[in-house]
Amino acid sequence: MASTPHGGILKDLVARDEQISGQLKEEAATLKDIVLTERQLCDLELIINGGFSPLEGFMNEADYTSVVDTLRLSDGTIFSMPVTLDVSSADVERLSIVPGARITLRDPRDDEALAIITVDDVYTYDRVKGVYTTHPSVAYLRNRVKPFYVGGKVQAIQAPSHFDYVALRYTPTELRAHFKKLAWRRVVAFQTRNPMHRAHRELTVRAARQRQANVLIHPVVGLTKPGDVDHYTRVRVYEAIMAKYPNGMGHLALLPLAMRMAGPREAVWHAIIRKNFGATHFIVGRDHAGPGKNSQGKDFYGPYDAQELVERYKDELQIEMVPFQQMTYLPSTDEYQPVDEIPAGSQTLDISGTELRRRLKTGAHIPDWAVVTRLRESYPPRNKQGFVLCLTGLYNSGKDIIAKALQVALNEQGGRSVSLLLGETVRDDVNVRLGFTPDERHENLQRISFVAGELARAGAAVIAAPIAPEQRSRALVKDTVLQNGGAGGNFFLIHVATPLEHCESTDRKGVYARARRGEIKGFVGVDTEYEVPKKADLVVDVTTQSIPSIVHSIVLLLETTSLL
Repeated sequence: MASTPHGGILKDLVARDEQISGQLKEEAATLKDIVLTERQLCDLELIINGGFSPLEGFMNEADYTSVVDTLRLSDGTIFSMPVTLDVSSADVERLSIVPGARITLRDPRDDEALAIITVDDVYTYDRVKGVYTTHPSVAYLRNRVKPFYVGGKVQAIQAPSHFDYVALRYTPTELRAHFKKLAWRRVVAFQTRNPMHRAHRELTVRAARQRQANVLIHPVVGLTKPGDVDHYTRVRVYEAIMAKYPNGMGHLALLPLAMRMAGPREAVWHAIIRKNFGATHFIVGRDHAGPGKNSQGKDFYGPYDAQELVERYKDELQIEMVPFQQMTYLPSTDEYQPVDEIPAGSQTLDISGTELRRRLKTGAHIPDWAVVTRLRESYPPRNKQGFVLCLTGLYNSGKDIIAKALQVALNEQGGRSVSLLLGETVRDDVNVRLGFTPDERHENLQRISFVAGELARAGAAVIAAPIAPEQRSRALVKDTVLQNGGAGGNFFLIHVATPLEHCESTDRKGVYARARRGEIKGFVGVDTEYEVPKKADLVVDVTTQSIPSIVHSIVLLLETTSLL
């Protein structure tokens, strides 16, 4: 029998509001609206289909504060992850967001009205306190999340449309009905954001065998960690590996979740979600949903912190945790076995998810026993992969000249198309309405980064040369390229560190002089600070290096990473 939904009732808002969806759609056309971000879209889909039960909307301040402080909603129900709707101060004013207001929530892909939120409250939050502490997602919180949260319940108009892998997308209601039809009474759910290989197959089959259960392969296809293998490639791998399971043992369903990489808290959240989808057991891995290592090379969480936290709340979660058994490959018998069952002295081979992604990216050898060969279809040889070179520096620092000279050098090299995105040219040609406030500069870079990522995904060499004075904007460009660039998610930050004095003294157009006279406001280097990059891949300076030598140093950087 499928597990009871978290909180006792599955909050399928699409089904609940189906009879009034037509009225809601008519009302939505008369209301002010919020166009959701990609992360908000993932969250809304799981709110309205019941995946986040018992939530019926985005958290108000009482629930948010309680979750951050105690891992519980304000009514005491265990829930470990804040689910919030962030907006800007301009949004609050423009949309008249006050308690009681009704606002349409729209899909950013097709502008369709998905739901109406009735505002409970609008509140601010501590950007440092809470789930992430020194976690790298603090950067996401500080740089990409807007300063106000809107809390309130939603009414569902329709679920978001998907055109990819529609047959593999199940709501909790649909998946529970599927389990019932097949008479699956025990279901072990396996969460992954990585490609699966034989070790995962052996692990899940063993878990099912030990518990006399069936297997739900439930991979995340929403937002994962920048640099992860794209979901199209992963799903092809999942489909291929499902054929390796005994007939009738396993089922593949996709989860449109935006991961937070929050380790132990996220493991509890994942358990709640799988419980809502009907699973009775949930595999929790080593360093489950961990973000990797910090700047000192240490893991943010202990290897078994996630398992311990899920175990601590097992009575309330009412889903049995299955600890991830570390599997290792025995080349002598061509099989996987748990590490603790291997005889001493046996030859073993292992490959981690991180190492697998590194080898795919670099074109290094991947053993046949490790992975389904379909992965290679989406990862061309290193010298055919796209990349993005982001040159940042003051106005008249020489970055534009370097970019143009570099374009010539790469065209001469051949093998790829080369695209040049000069910051001010992109602004003049594409983002005409944008000015030079910090937020407008940031928006300009958002657009540049999206275009650069798409070009790199297609195998192009992309040279972007914005001023990019803020660290948050440069981080956004890198994250966007890594997230959207696929095999072309190779990013290099080059700081053109020409001193301000030289930039100003050689300014033939007199732009600095105009800024000094107050004719140009917010000019970087005069009345707006340029934040010096702390972790540039290369630092150059036209006062000490010639343009050809700088271009050569960039070419050597690409050659060192096997991209040329």
